[in-house]
Amino acid sequence: MIDTLLGFKQKMGAVYINDRRYPVTWVKVDPCIVTQVKHAEKDRYTAVQLGIGSKKNKNLTKPQTGHLKKLTNTQNSTPRFLREVVFKDDPNLKVGDIVKIVDVFKKGDIITVTGVSKGKGFAGVVKRWRFAGGPKTHGQSDRERAPGSIGQRTTPGRVYKGKRMAGRMGQDKVTVKGLAILDIDETNNTIVIKGPVPGATGGLVYIKKTGEGGVKVELVENIELVEKDKGQDSQDNPIETIKEADGLKEEKTEEKEVKQEVTGEEAKSSGELNAETAEK
Repeated sequence: MIDTLLGFKQKMGAVYINDRRYPVTWVKVDPCIVTQVKHAEKDRYTAVQLGIGSKKNKNLTKPQTGHLKKLTNTQNSTPRFLREVVFKDDPNLKVGDIVKIVDVFKKGDIITVTGVSKGKGFAGVVKRWRFAGGPKTHGQSDRERAPGSIGQRTTPGRVYKGKRMAGRMGQDKVTVKGLAILDIDETNNTIVIKGPVPGATGGLVYIKKTGEGGVKVELVENIELVEKDKGQDSQDNPIETIKEADGLKEEKTEEKEVKQEVTGEEAKSSGELNAETAEK
């Protein structure tokens, strides 16, 4: 069975599980459609091509139209993004099949997420490679963020390949392992992933299931989503929502302290009554 789906990164926030705060990422996982199936007999490996997003048929190129002709004949739009998932065995899927979230994932699953990191532009060695820079004294006022020496003398007479220098930073393929699914919203096709996910908001990500039991199911059932059932303002400004949740948590803590004080006073009064009874 298929173990990978495509999705779009939405936003980050926080949730509380048993009064413990976890950073989370919301990922939009719309139903993926199978656009191509490859078999080992013909293509020398087994794979399924999944499509996600929407693109009008009139905007397709002729090669794309020919590749997706089985879909363009029956639909007014086709997937915008196509990505391939490799299998060891026959996945028992055919072109046109729809794969949903609940067909692959459930709460507590351990997943691996792959995406393209944010581009940082041209960066120096201090930012890109965390160089310490030169000394800040002895008249070297312009050497604080300099790379320093990059080579040797006559031998070898060149700069080795792979030398860490200034250059383009970011926009690389990044894979984060060991993440877990905390919650699944079938209505909005959204999953809540514990931890950060690479890429910018709206970026395409691969989500692959690698195991189960990453988060105890009984804990997940008691999850308190900070941004769930909130208005548009909270979605636009998740930081304010988290602050509100922190305020609610502080109120709960104050209530617990008041209960503890009341319990202590009751115990004290009961002790005094027992002492009077003993004296009598």
